[in-house]
Amino acid sequence: MRLRLHAAAAVTATTLFALPVRAEIAVSANDGHTLLTDAGVQVAAPAPAEDSVTILDLSADPPKVLGEVKAPASVVGPPQSVAIAPDESFALVTSATRIDPNDAGKLVPDDRLSVIDLTSTPPRVSATLRAGKGAAGVSIDRTGKLALVANRAEGTLSVFTINGRELTPAGKVELGNEKAGPSHVVFTRDGREALVTRDGDSKVSVLSIDGSTVAYAKRDLTAGVRPYGIEITPSGDLALVANVGTSSGDHDTVSVIDLRAKPSRVVNTVTVGPTPEGIRLSPDGRHVALVVENGSNLAKTSPFFGDKGLLRVYALSGSDLRKVAEAPIGRWCQGAVWTRDGRSVLVQCMIDRRIERFRFDGGTLTPQEPVALSGGGAGFRTREP
Repeated sequence: MRLRLHAAAAVTATTLFALPVRAEIAVSANDGHTLLTDAGVQVAAPAPAEDSVTILDLSADPPKVLGEVKAPASVVGPPQSVAIAPDESFALVTSATRIDPNDAGKLVPDDRLSVIDLTSTPPRVSATLRAGKGAAGVSIDRTGKLALVANRAEGTLSVFTINGRELTPAGKVELGNEKAGPSHVVFTRDGREALVTRDGDSKVSVLSIDGSTVAYAKRDLTAGVRPYGIEITPSGDLALVANVGTSSGDHDTVSVIDLRAKPSRVVNTVTVGPTPEGIRLSPDGRHVALVVENGSNLAKTSPFFGDKGLLRVYALSGSDLRKVAEAPIGRWCQGAVWTRDGRSVLVQCMIDRRIERFRFDGGTLTPQEPVALSGGGAGFRTREP
């Protein structure tokens, strides 16, 4: 089948932008400064493009690019480096790395958090704040009044209060280990707790929340090797953790956490393939999309190298996961999102600089026309259901 690329790369920050009625907003953070070599090493791009943020309307078919704005972004960390406000009025985008201003051939930790105003015409960066070194996964609670950022390079989480579309720093949470590698953080549905993955020491930590006060509850769960991405079901009963392992050719896992249990605990772990980079639950909570690297991020000389990643969809029933569909995707792919009706899955691919699209009928993934990006897709999110 011949695939036609849409000219998203030509969209600039001057594009007229207005949220269509009943739009389904997705935000893609695009890294233009990082390159994956044939040796499987991430380096500073010798001719970097500007990082960018692309805003799409998924209610259109094919998805409509509503606008693009220049803002720092990074492929380092889980692809949940984007969060969208419950009312879709703004988005938050983190940047874990940047090019060293003193050495253009070197990547160094970044700490920037951009607030993207989605109501302005065109979209714009309304504020740039500082989180912590290696700012990666970011989430907004269901009230739209609190945001948390996982700082991979310093073992902390940054707390921000939200008033309308204004963010105010409200301190940091120390995890007691600067090499813990906090990667992503999600709020429980009642907003009284949060879970943070720690790929540095293979823990999932519980945070307690009281208003704007966030504290490490000094309780850790054991999922798999290097827990990374994490999602909570729409019902709030379960959390799913993607454990990325060590990229050594072994097949890695997804763990299921029962949040109804007191205290919460891991109740199931399922093998899903080499390096589940991206994880996203469907809006009805019945399916989970996994972006599996399948060796596509390894050195081409590695015996475990694969020239294609995999999109795998699992049915979630109780705490059980059962694979129902699979499709090949590009190399070094990152985040995934669903349309609200659960009938389409979209996947970012860094090297190909595009979003790949698939129809899903409950048992089959059918490829559709991809959407081009101006940089490597590194972070991808819709609002939480």
